[in-house]
Amino acid sequence: MDWMKIVAAMALIMFIIFLFPRARHMMENSPKGSSSDWMSFVIPIVMIVLFIMLLIQLV
Repeated sequence: MDWMKIVAAMALIMFIIFLFPRARHMMENSPKGSSSDWMSFVIPIVMIVLFIMLLIQLV
């Protein structure tokens, strides 16, 4: 292993050590989604899927 791989592995380990506790804290204390929040997510996704299906049918 050359020194670049060792440095990259150490940086990856440092990212995991520093970011994992913060991410866990954010997930535990984040607001829960309501039904209207989910619908505002689902409707654009369905529209995109339908548009892609239309484009596939036109080909």
